[in-house]
Amino acid sequence: MFKMKLYQRYLMRESFAAIFLVLAAFLALFAFFDLIDELRAVGKAGYQFGHALLFVTLSIPGTVYELIPIAALIGTLYALTTLARHSELTVLRASGLSTRELLMTLFRVAGLLALLTLLVGEVLVPISERMAQELRAKALSKVISQSGFQSGLWIKDGHSFINIRTATPDFRLKGVRIYKFSAANALESVTDVGEAEYQPPEHWRLTGVVRTILDGDTSRVERVDSEEWRSAINPDLLSVLMVAPERMSLLGLLSYTEHLNDNHQKSERYEVAVWKKLIYPLATLVMVALALPFGYSHNRMGGASLKLFAGVMLGILFYMLNGLFSNLGAINSWPPFASAAAPSAMFLLVAMGMLWWVERR
Repeated sequence: MFKMKLYQRYLMRESFAAIFLVLAAFLALFAFFDLIDELRAVGKAGYQFGHALLFVTLSIPGTVYELIPIAALIGTLYALTTLARHSELTVLRASGLSTRELLMTLFRVAGLLALLTLLVGEVLVPISERMAQELRAKALSKVISQSGFQSGLWIKDGHSFINIRTATPDFRLKGVRIYKFSAANALESVTDVGEAEYQPPEHWRLTGVVRTILDGDTSRVERVDSEEWRSAINPDLLSVLMVAPERMSLLGLLSYTEHLNDNHQKSERYEVAVWKKLIYPLATLVMVALALPFGYSHNRMGGASLKLFAGVMLGILFYMLNGLFSNLGAINSWPPFASAAAPSAMFLLVAMGMLWWVERR
């Protein structure tokens, strides 16, 4: 029993070392390409190299969240391949280590990685993503700034300051208040808008407009059912202040999904994102199960390289399918749970089939 615990510690240590090595390599690669992409914006408005570097740094938690299952697959595959090449895996199996016991040891590694994925996705990613988007927006455009969440979004447009209580992803603004100032910084009017809908190419349709006009010591109130509003604010500027559903916290997703349902609006994309938040961390369990059969295969000339290449291809395939099924589910109104779970379920079936084949040989 004591020896088995030693085996488990050794296997877990080797697996963790390989997984975090792969994760670090992927992070360096992705950060490099992200920085290259950001360099195209350097020099525009107030966006400098330091802003680009900080933006990429703030984006790292989101990259970590997405890459942990893929790193688990490739890292575990590398660790098992190394053990097999040195005949250590053969010795362990000859000493009585069954496939089930080895899989349970790898599941311990995967369980800790799943917990790490959950913590990063719920704690770090929503905050860092919001900060990254705010930083980029402020540096690239002086029109946009944001202050706090209780009072909504605050946006400067020329001599006007706009407060938006709610900005939905379909670019409908609700609870809008426009403070218009003169060139001498004197308040000229305050306009309350029930709802604003963007009308391409350059204006908004305002409904439920109540405007208080200040003229010296007097004021008057105007009420208009609807009117057009031309502004430098557009959906592209507003979108950078909204975190993508996949980068939101679970509580934020649940709250917004409830809001959409209460208002009889489509919520499929956010329901899929909710299920992905719950299922995605468990993908690490599937990935280590998929890596195990590779470790059992006999080592040949070039075998290790081919196994690693296969692991990279499988990781890329999983990443692509994860995004593909989410989009297809939202477009075709598939059940949210099925859309979120389909990639992991497919890879789990493949892993079970490969394990069965290895055991039957």
